[in-house]
Amino acid sequence: QVQLVESGGGLVQAGGSLRLSCAASGSGFSINAMAWYRQAPGKQRELVAVISSAGRTNYEDSVKGRFTISRDNAKNTVYLQMNTLKPEDTAVYYCNVEVKMGSLRFVWGQGTQVTVSS
Repeated sequence: QVQLVESGGGLVQAGGSLRLSCAASGSGFSINAMAWYRQAPGKQRELVAVISSAGRTNYEDSVKGRFTISRDNAKNTVYLQMNTLKPEDTAVYYCNVEVKMGSLRFVWGQGTQVTVSS
């Protein structure tokens, strides 16, 4: 069984920065793609950024140039560096990891709240 533990959320003023982390633990698995999603109140969960096992990245348009996704494969950890935060970035942020344990499956983190005040 694979578990994800997220950290790094909090309250920040507009223009500030936060760094989210998501670490995978367990045994007998390998990780393919790693991603961050977010869900604001009353809205659907949306993909923010994704990084492949080869390190290729893609971003949602509104965060391009402000957010950076990265991964440390030795630590089974994915990061999201968020700069120049805006009030509209306020949401619960979830990591999502594509795990191979015999078959492929997706695992979700518990979510971490990011609140950006104006």
